[in-house]
Amino acid sequence: MSTTPADAATPGPRTSAPLVAVDDLVVQFKTRSGLTRRTSMLTAVDHVSLTIPQGRSLGLVGATGSGKSTVAQVITGMLTATSGVVTVAGHDLGTTAGAERSALQRLVQVVMQDPYSSLDPRMKVADIIAEPLTLGRPVRGAARRKVDDRVSELLRLVGLPAKSADRYPHQFSGGQRQRIAIARALAPSPQLIVLDEPTSALDVSVRAQILTLLKRLQDELAVTYLVISHDLVTVAYLASEVAVMHRGRIIEIGPTLAFYRRPRHPYTLELLASAPGAAASFLNNARPIGVAAESLPESACRYAYRCMLRTRLGDPARCVESDPELVSIGAEHRAACHFTDESAKMAEQINAPED
Repeated sequence: MSTTPADAATPGPRTSAPLVAVDDLVVQFKTRSGLTRRTSMLTAVDHVSLTIPQGRSLGLVGATGSGKSTVAQVITGMLTATSGVVTVAGHDLGTTAGAERSALQRLVQVVMQDPYSSLDPRMKVADIIAEPLTLGRPVRGAARRKVDDRVSELLRLVGLPAKSADRYPHQFSGGQRQRIAIARALAPSPQLIVLDEPTSALDVSVRAQILTLLKRLQDELAVTYLVISHDLVTVAYLASEVAVMHRGRIIEIGPTLAFYRRPRHPYTLELLASAPGAAASFLNNARPIGVAAESLPESACRYAYRCMLRTRLGDPARCVESDPELVSIGAEHRAACHFTDESAKMAEQINAPED
């Protein structure tokens, strides 16, 4: 499949206990609508379960509003789950508090999408990188020298000269700023780094440099990544496993190579077909027109309203009678579709070379 780079991430050995475990996660938000400002509940994440083994990477993909960023915010402690259990390094985020909670949050760091807005323009690079270590408190003497040594080490790790420490963010390019953001995330020696669209704001040539850096850092430091991205090439390069979210649920999850070479859900096929370099003829398949999701019964598959596979199969009743569960279809590969074999056959259109 042309959307998969030759050096796509390959799975490493699994550990007995995952670093991150999400079990039956539900996140709901209160919304108000209409003249009466009636309150209703919006379900952003609907019974999501996943694991990330130590030292490996999970790519979380899907359209805007699918719930992937909400899952990441719960894992980082920015949001509280409505229900479900999230554990990081064996600690339940729902039950930890105080000093234990603070220590746990240091194990999880984030690299944001925009390197221009994620760095405080009033702070020098040395202070930006040291902030997770000093928590904004002044340090002096031996403690200051220790922090300075750590800053110099981190700058070297991300490929920046030591003299960068005395400069301000506006004196750097976008790629260099993202390197600074990565150095800041590495400062407290985290076990998990959440990469939220880490290259989407960068030029193509700079993206390749940042991806190479992230891959090297993972190999050297054995850090675990949760990669959130719309760029399927980024996910293919960094992630050893990919989960696809649609309307708050995971609809396919499996090893990266299986995801790209033999996807088993029609929504995954559509994502891959929309990527640059995919078989354009695939997008010419007939799909439902003018069908609103709300027009289908609640029992229907959540993708039935726009599923081209359902149209190709003659609108089978099963698609509207029951919403498919996430079931195993191979080694560590699961999909939520009643017709996974037919989806695999459709994938051949993407794999087939263009005439």
